Amino acid sequence: MPFFSVKVPPLIEKSQRLDKYIASLPNSMNRSKLKSGLVNIFVNGKKEKISYKIKGGEQIDIDWEDQVPSDIEPENIPLDILYEDENVCVINKKQGMVTHPACGNWTGTLVNALLFHWGKEKISQQKEGTATELMMQRRPGIVHRLDKDTSGIIITAKNRDAEEWLQNQFRDHRNLVKEYIAICIGRPQHYKGTVKTYIARDLKNRRRFKAIPLTESCQAGKYAESSYICIACYGQYSLMRIRIATGRTHQIRVHMKYLNCPILGDPIYSKTDKNFPHANLMLNARLLKIRLPGKSEKSEFKTDTPERFLKILKILHKKYKKVILAKDK
Repeated sequence: MPFFSVKVPPLIEKSQRLDKYIASLPNSMNRSKLKSGLVNIFVNGKKEKISYKIKGGEQIDIDWEDQVPSDIEPENIPLDILYEDENVCVINKKQGMVTHPACGNWTGTLVNALLFHWGKEKISQQKEGTATELMMQRRPGIVHRLDKDTSGIIITAKNRDAEEWLQNQFRDHRNLVKEYIAICIGRPQHYKGTVKTYIARDLKNRRRFKAIPLTESCQAGKYAESSYICIACYGQYSLMRIRIATGRTHQIRVHMKYLNCPILGDPIYSKTDKNFPHANLMLNARLLKIRLPGKSEKSEFKTDTPERFLKILKILHKKYKKVILAKDK
């Protein structure tokens, strides 16, 4: 979802409607585009209407969506399928693939590929309805998601009964096991631990989220919990294994940043690393344990370590001595 942010100069000649002010800015949106694609308007972090009268010094943040296509088409995109039966399909998603169609990514998504793989017809898109209704029709079979640049295991449902079965498990992540590996910049204070915070959108940058300690008041935040083990350190870099007990947007990326160990190659929460300036997000969903429809025991799915991890780890092995952090007593 695109974002537009601007800070109103401290001194403006007179108060004016927000939409007129935005339209008057260079390289901005006209009032027609703003109105047709508008999702949210925030002024100093508070939700406002398009007719709001702006004042000097205010921070304006706008979320909007591009024009929705008439149909979501099946596309012949190769998939790395780990398991498939009449109810589910477990895929090793490649880095760079978006999970489902959304603003800026209406084609080339996992949903487009699944429609073709399952031999289904295109999905006509309705233009009216609640945000939840519109989103649900764009993501058939999708019960959880991975960020575009996160690779690894994702499970999808092939029918409505399977979708409900899986959704019931994902409502509480303690019903399943989701494990990731990450290469991070920095060393954690302890070799293992659990991070428990609120996670809320960063009002200074709408693309980001931030961790807020549980001791602080946070009305807009959601509880998030991640457990980690530092497998090894190589100089200033750490190889981490992470399991999540909740499923918040950017959760692992935010929690690693909170530990002062941002993930290597993260364009939002980490700076470009001088040793690996071309690294992409080094985060991979490596393991999933979940109960499949009709099964009494959990099934386990696992991926091999991605090639991009192996290349960087090979360099780290040559350049630095491997260090295992002392275990807590």
